[in-house]
Amino acid sequence: MDTTYKVTGKHLGYNVKRLREILGVKQEDLAERMQLSQQSVSKLENKDDLDDETLEKVANALNIPADTIKKFTDEGAIHFISNTFADNSSASYNNFTINNPIERIVQLYDDKAKLYEEKVAL
Repeated sequence: MDTTYKVTGKHLGYNVKRLREILGVKQEDLAERMQLSQQSVSKLENKDDLDDETLEKVANALNIPADTIKKFTDEGAIHFISNTFADNSSASYNNFTINNPIERIVQLYDDKAKLYEEKVAL
């Protein structure tokens, strides 16, 4: 089922902020990728409109298409999440038994030492 959303009032700075948050990128990281200060990114996120050059820089820094920033809506993201979330939680508990009897390890070491001595004697 395809659901389309009409973008009426766009606030590109807000879209940048929301996409940055969804992608888990901090303002400082985005600023570093764009070679700007964190304050500049904050100001950019508060702007209603962004020029195409700035939009392209942000898109490249976030590794997303510029159209994604232009067409992003919270409603679409919320709708997508609500349609795809399913709580089929389950827990997996595994009990692994590790048997390392020290006597067996010592015996193997002694056998190895005997083989080495026999090999050296030849």
